[in-house]
Amino acid sequence: MSSAPAPVPSTSPADSDLVRAARGLPVSRTPVWFMRQAGRSLPEYRSLRAGTVMLDACQDPDMVTEITLQPVRRHGVDAAILFSDIVLPLVVAGMDVEIKPGIGPVIANPVRSVADVDALPPLEPEALGFLETAVRQLVAELGPTPLIGFAGAPFTLATYLIEGGPSKEHARTKAFMYAEPEAWGRLLDKLAVSAAIFLRAQVDAGAVAVQLFDSWAGVLSAVDYAERVLPFSRSVFDGLGDREQGVRDVPRIHFGVGTGELLPLIGDAGADVVGVDWRIPLDEAARRVGPQRSLQGNLDPAVLLADRATVDREVRRVVEQGKAARGHIFNLGHGVLPDTDPGVLTHVTELVHELTTS
Repeated sequence: MSSAPAPVPSTSPADSDLVRAARGLPVSRTPVWFMRQAGRSLPEYRSLRAGTVMLDACQDPDMVTEITLQPVRRHGVDAAILFSDIVLPLVVAGMDVEIKPGIGPVIANPVRSVADVDALPPLEPEALGFLETAVRQLVAELGPTPLIGFAGAPFTLATYLIEGGPSKEHARTKAFMYAEPEAWGRLLDKLAVSAAIFLRAQVDAGAVAVQLFDSWAGVLSAVDYAERVLPFSRSVFDGLGDREQGVRDVPRIHFGVGTGELLPLIGDAGADVVGVDWRIPLDEAARRVGPQRSLQGNLDPAVLLADRATVDREVRRVVEQGKAARGHIFNLGHGVLPDTDPGVLTHVTELVHELTTS
């Protein structure tokens, strides 16, 4: 972290502590937000969502706006992340996808052949009017609080398409990757174009940072990731536009689970910020990633279910280890667990701010 004097809090989301930390610039305090902060741990969310299926909620601009704002109001976090779902671009493109309670996304017609890849419908930018409306509403409501755009990475989306739903081994996915290299490349290229369109719509409407979720990349070896996945994740970030153009020069955050051995490669995919899960200390992650990128993370979500003394001890540890990085955005190592007491999230936010305010 820079030793220059910390700035006063900005009134512009583009110069917020989140954006500054992502760029490795001095901050007034370590910014905090939580993956899955908007959603199932909040009673106000459950009340609002009652009777509305997930994928319908994600396409209702007013509902998206309210759900995204709920944790900002309750916890005082330093960023909002768009309420959405990783498979939403597939749904908008016209695929038959259902999110089944207790299971997750289920694909009616999984991709199992070259012909299936070629038959996938493209995501048309014109279909994202609801998304642009939601982002514009959010930017107006959030004021100086930055909005982070959201999209799933090509590999993780490919796993859902090929497996037909969630998987622990991702065996079908990897078998397809090895046996059908040309079809695999075409599949990930299509998904990269879709993810870039989805993110670009959010950035053009006012999001000042983006996060690409490659939730299941940790099932891959470093060699397979580098050769068969990284180029397509890079193309998603490249699809946001030339960094020199300015208008789309937003910080790129890249996150995956179980990716300790992939951290340098995840950065090489085009990230300004590498998200780190709880399995590796941030000071070691900083060593692996290097001084050219910031880090995000990495409190174990399960810690939030423990007693207050344990929570405080672990928060202090993460804050201390985060000092080894070029910049640090405090977050969990994965999403908020459903049984988490919202009051604990508020406390963690306040504690990080107390520990790091200059």
